Parts: sequence; C-alpha cells; structure tokens
Amino acid sequence: MANITKIFENNKKWIQEKLEIDADYFTKLSQGQAPEFLYIGCSDSRVTAEDLMGVKPGEVFIHRNIANLVNNVDLNVMSVLNYAVRHLKVKHVVVCGHYNCGGIKAAMKPEDMGLLNPWLRNIRDVYRLHRDELNAIANEEDRYNRLVELNVQEQCVNLIKTAAVQKAYKEWGLTVHGWVFDIHTGNLIDLKIDFPKILEGIMEIYKIN
Repeated sequence: MANITKIFENNKKWIQEKLEIDADYFTKLSQGQAPEFLYIGCSDSRVTAEDLMGVKPGEVFIHRNIANLVNNVDLNVMSVLNYAVRHLKVKHVVVCGHYNCGGIKAAMKPEDMGLLNPWLRNIRDVYRLHRDELNAIANEEDRYNRLVELNVQEQCVNLIKTAAVQKAYKEWGLTVHGWVFDIHTGNLIDLKIDFPKILEGIMEIYKIN
C-alpha cells in the first residue's frame, strides 16, 4: 500500500505524464466544467467512476456514499444533485451500485452498527419493500446481488421524486439511469429499469408542479 510520501511522488509523475501529452492540460482543466453526467455511486475503494466509465476529468460530476443512497433528507447528496441539475444542467443522472457491496451486506446483518444504523436502515427499507422476491432466492450471494439491483432501483425512484429532476425532465429531457458494476468481471450493466411501470399509480403523490 502506498504511503503518504509515495502518493506525492505519484502526483508529480502524473503531472509530468499529462504535460508530456498536452502542455496546456492544466490550463484547459482550470477553465471550468460542463459535464453531461451526474454519477452517484458507492464509496467502495475498488469502484472508481472515471475508470469504469472510461471518462476524462470534466466529463462526469461525481457523488459517492456508502451503498450509493439517494436519501432525500441527506443534504450532501441533495446539494450535489441540485448543483448538477440546476447549475451544471447535466443531461443524465446515474445511480450505480456494485455486486459484493459491503454496505448492502452490512445492512442485512442483525448487528448494532452504531452511527451507521440510520444510514443502513434505508437499505433495510428496500428489503422490506421487496421482501417476497428476495426471500424466494435461496442462494445468499444471489439474494445480496439482487438487493444491490433493487437498491439502485429505489434510489433512482428517490431521484425522480425530487423537484430538481422533475423540472429538468420537463425542460430539457433529463434522464435517470440505474446501473450495476459487476466487480467480478468489470462489466457495467444497465438495469433498464421500467420507471413508468414502477411509478404507475404513485407518481401523482410525488408530482411537483
């Protein structure tokens, strides 16, 4: 594992590599950003948005937290969402989970996790909503992976509940996407969530004019 000194050495090498490719790299980088994507992913150190998406700095606005939650009373994620949508005018908002997620597994353990309890309770609520489907899956690993997918789905629904996303959808066609990163293969999977079907009959509750 790299120590602090090694990190700063790596930084100098990185700077030199960028300047060798483009002498104006950092001048261009400092001129601002105009990303088309807001990416909401997990804080897991093995899952880096830029690498798995193959994008460059400035192309994706990123927020990460444990188990990629979109909690409507979390000022952090709501601030990121509102800035990305209302000010940067992103065209796509992505929630990306990943298989073998430690946060998902921790939520399903009947243990006192201290400060994490209220955060993980959001995942337990997802399990409650889909309890019948999940309990019907005999293999524990498969059940956890399905919960990863359903958690992404519910976080996408939480996005659609917000005024910022609803307004952006009307004004410039912003779209919400649910993805999963397969940490075993490297594949990025589009869950192709059927939002109209999921929201049928309940959107009138969350609609904001």
